[in-house]
Amino acid sequence: MTAPDAPQRKIIHVDMDAFFASVEQRDNPDLRGKPVAVGGSKARGVVAAASYEARVFGVRSAMPSVTAQRLCPDLIFVKSRFDVYRSVSQQIREIFARHTDLIEPLSLDEAYLDVTASGRPATEIAREIRAEILSTTRLTASAGVSYNKFLAKLASDQNKPDGLCVIRPHEGAAFVAGLPVKRFHGVGPVTAAKMERFGIRTGADLAAKSREWLQGNFGRSADYYYGAARGIDHRPVRASRVRKSIGAERTFSEDFRTRADLLAALEPVIEAVWERIDRAGAAGRTVTLKIKFADFQQITRARSFETPVSDRGMFTRIGHDLLERELPVPKGVRLLGLTLSGLTGRGEAAPRAAATQLGLDL
Repeated sequence: MTAPDAPQRKIIHVDMDAFFASVEQRDNPDLRGKPVAVGGSKARGVVAAASYEARVFGVRSAMPSVTAQRLCPDLIFVKSRFDVYRSVSQQIREIFARHTDLIEPLSLDEAYLDVTASGRPATEIAREIRAEILSTTRLTASAGVSYNKFLAKLASDQNKPDGLCVIRPHEGAAFVAGLPVKRFHGVGPVTAAKMERFGIRTGADLAAKSREWLQGNFGRSADYYYGAARGIDHRPVRASRVRKSIGAERTFSEDFRTRADLLAALEPVIEAVWERIDRAGAAGRTVTLKIKFADFQQITRARSFETPVSDRGMFTRIGHDLLERELPVPKGVRLLGLTLSGLTGRGEAAPRAAATQLGLDL
């Protein structure tokens, strides 16, 4: 099922398999076939990525290292090497560019590609891309092929690792109907739990709700959920993806509680965020502070401004003010983060994907 006036596109979503961990296993033969976690092994460390061998034990990214070690006593921790990951990501990006100019990177290890204008079957192109990635990087990638971004991303998860899945226009609605809504891109744990309370567990349950009901209960996300439940997604692949926010956070080796310690700990976070803001030539209207306590409870506090925050002095003052308002803290703090959102000043026009009505040869 597709909307009759929807642009008929050929979309590929490419997702590298356990990217960071796979790079480490590629470069160190002793790690191959063993459970590997990229990240710090100390008590306050966090898993950045886990190999498939580690995932069997329930190890996942963003998990505290102590929890990961408890789940998998033989887990091998390796330090992250982001310079290497970025270099490999650039190799992959160059492969994408051989096939289309419409590339929307989501992170170092995944991207959407619109290959509508190629005139070739998208499945054939996806196979070629996966083969070229393997030949060039000695790493595997999974790919999803469909007529929109929502379904292409779902498809890329279907046959991991090293898999390919195609969802054709006549298959979309039925495919979505049987999926748990927690698998939907854009439905996080909190939203999934809310949907569960309403008796919404699958795509079919979601499709049974009217647009008006969804608007009353899910606000601005209603139109997206309404379409997704029917296999409809009109979002184009944007070759110059506009960032919504720029941020950074730091986990500390010990808990901080005093004003002096916390303000000092915030400085490298401010430095890291502002360096990225400068590099992007951006300004933003909202500054958000994240505080994670020693017991992993976290809070966020934000301030928004009519005039965009465009200089470091102002950004620093706002960050300090947000933190000062939470002092004294009720317990030790293990992490501080700052984010600038509502970005402006980038001056990038987002190109539209081809909207020609085509017979979809996926």
